[in-house]
Amino acid sequence: MKQRSFVALMPLLLFAGSALAQHSAQEVQQDIQRHRAMAAAHEAAARCLESGKGEKACYAELAVACKGLAIGKHCGMRHAH
Repeated sequence: MKQRSFVALMPLLLFAGSALAQHSAQEVQQDIQRHRAMAAAHEAAARCLESGKGEKACYAELAVACKGLAIGKHCGMRHAH
């Protein structure tokens, strides 16, 4: 009986193990670069808003800066408002 339950759990264990797999060093570096680029784009958007340009213009600049970098019209960031 114990052997049967182990066999039944084996696919689940394999899936869980693959889900926890670590990224390669190169993938980690790419993620770091992507996060820094997103942070820079968001910082530029914040400065744009502070300057009084207006949301429409600043979000358009953010969309350009984040093209191909993140998801959504706010560069992968969701706002509560």
